[in-house]
Amino acid sequence: MMLSETRRRNRAHFDWQLLAAVYALSLFGIYCISSATYDPDKGTDLSLLTLIMNSRSSMWQSIFVLASPVVVALTVSAPLDLFRGRLTRVIYFAVVFLLIATLATASLVNGTRNWFNTGVGRAFQPAEFSKMAVLLALARHFTRSEKPMSSLRDFIRTMLIVGIPAGIVLLQGETGSVVVIGVMFIIMAFFSGADIRLILGMVFTVALGIAAIIAYALMTGSNDYRILRLLAFTDPASYYSSGGYQLMNSQKAIGSGQLTGVGAFTLGTVTQLGGVPENSTDFILSTIGEAFGFVGVAAVLATYLFIILRMMYLARFTQDRYGRLVIMGVMGMLFFHVFQNVSMCLGLMPITGIPLPFLSYGGSNYMTNIAGISLVLNVVRSRTGNSAESAGSYAESTGIKRFLSRRSDPIWHRENNYM
Repeated sequence: MMLSETRRRNRAHFDWQLLAAVYALSLFGIYCISSATYDPDKGTDLSLLTLIMNSRSSMWQSIFVLASPVVVALTVSAPLDLFRGRLTRVIYFAVVFLLIATLATASLVNGTRNWFNTGVGRAFQPAEFSKMAVLLALARHFTRSEKPMSSLRDFIRTMLIVGIPAGIVLLQGETGSVVVIGVMFIIMAFFSGADIRLILGMVFTVALGIAAIIAYALMTGSNDYRILRLLAFTDPASYYSSGGYQLMNSQKAIGSGQLTGVGAFTLGTVTQLGGVPENSTDFILSTIGEAFGFVGVAAVLATYLFIILRMMYLARFTQDRYGRLVIMGVMGMLFFHVFQNVSMCLGLMPITGIPLPFLSYGGSNYMTNIAGISLVLNVVRSRTGNSAESAGSYAESTGIKRFLSRRSDPIWHRENNYM
């Protein structure tokens, strides 16, 4: 790669391509939510605007999308050093406080206590915000050490950063957010340069714990809905009246769409008749698959692939260590959301309460994802091109260098020697 080309890719800029892809999904999401919640009793020959306004879910999702540019503008315009400093601590402890308040005051809904009532007819999920709080705290913490978690003290401190909010969220019954936080932590730890043996050891320990829980549930016949979802994944037909019902009907809806789908706002479909619970939130892919078929699902997945690869590209040419970790953290969070949601809708993974980013209905999740994308845009806009932490001695020892850079490129190494 020519030196001038490398400098061009390292330049500070506002990445319109990434933002355009996100809003393309957001607008399509409003349309799909309208279709998923379509009520033919209100009329069948209506304009798209009327169909959107007739659905409370799609109307609120439209409000979230219209309000999101404010989040983008505020986050992108804020100095990146503000997030490196005390603001991250303020965000972290504020989210922990909200999580505790939610656990103490929230009513039990579908086996969870994760909705904080604002008192004005709306509620939100602090568990969603905990993802960004942990991401920012980890990026700040990992940047302070060339070899994170290399000492017992640093390991314990890292576990507390992740474990405190994750533990509270788990007590609320929201296992999906805990899994996302865990995956995000593993990805950020790898790209921060942590010992790969330590990372694999933690993954192996968690896997053993999950296996032990499943074995205990099988022996005791537990009726916990989270356990039933795991068991239904292994044999959906045997658990059709509980965890298998949603899974099997989701597969049926997606399969009925075939190549091009049966069309949106179509009467008598599996999703329109309520055959797939939560078809506007966690199972929005079922609505998309039935309405737009394989072509529609493939287009959605291609857009997600572009977003993920775009963030990897931006991280590859971001020389600041903190900025790289932020981008990889957001990338890891969105990647796992997409992977888990698509897989569970197809029956390839157990059902968890993990929505599809920018498409599923939900203000808390949508704003969290928008804030993550905005942080990525802030990092790219804040590039200096002459960072003292460019890909020098630090990058030689990290997963970022191993995974994202071309180590055989002499021009890349020569440039890093003097930047």
